[in-house]
Amino acid sequence: MTVHISRPAVGVRDLDHLKEVMAARSPGIYITTRNVPKRTEELLDGGSVYWIIGGQFRARQRALKVERLEDDNGRGYCNIYLDAEVVVTQPYPRRAHQGWRYLDPADAPPDLKEGDTADLPPEMAAELKDLGLI
Repeated sequence: MTVHISRPAVGVRDLDHLKEVMAARSPGIYITTRNVPKRTEELLDGGSVYWIIGGQFRARQRALKVERLEDDNGRGYCNIYLDAEVVVTQPYPRRAHQGWRYLDPADAPPDLKEGDTADLPPEMAAELKDLGLI
């Protein structure tokens, strides 16, 4: 069964800024985390990292590989390698948290299609969603 990860995009202002940050890291885009996911196989079975920007899920990147490493003190950590493509998702409220959390596929926001509300400011898209208009 597939599992996703939610993670705050710390220091990222908006969706365009996230795309810029990831493009600057290419090739070999990865995030480093102290805690190695115990559900690595499920994450690599089609899972993604869902980015929280400004209190909302805004985008995701597919997880490609998890590399387990150790620092000089013998403490384990890992790099989670990501696909370069940043997929815009429907804005969905989510409180920020430290580090990452598992995200059940049923709780993950759907991807936005080209021409959907992706062109709207996130606040407007969220308000339209709250009103039931999108």
